[in-house]
Amino acid sequence: MFGLGWTEVGVIAIVAILIFGPKKIPELGNALGKTLRGFKEGLKTSNDDASQEQEQQ
Repeated sequence: MFGLGWTEVGVIAIVAILIFGPKKIPELGNALGKTLRGFKEGLKTSNDDASQEQEQQ
């Protein structure tokens, strides 16, 4: 995963729990997922628009 070993992932998870707390982490993951989904949809729509413009020319 991103070139990280299990030790690094574990340390990052522990630090995240210490900083945000166990109740806040699912909310942060949900918000990150929605942001990434919106970003992907935006890229897809812009690619679709660009391909439609090329077909019209």
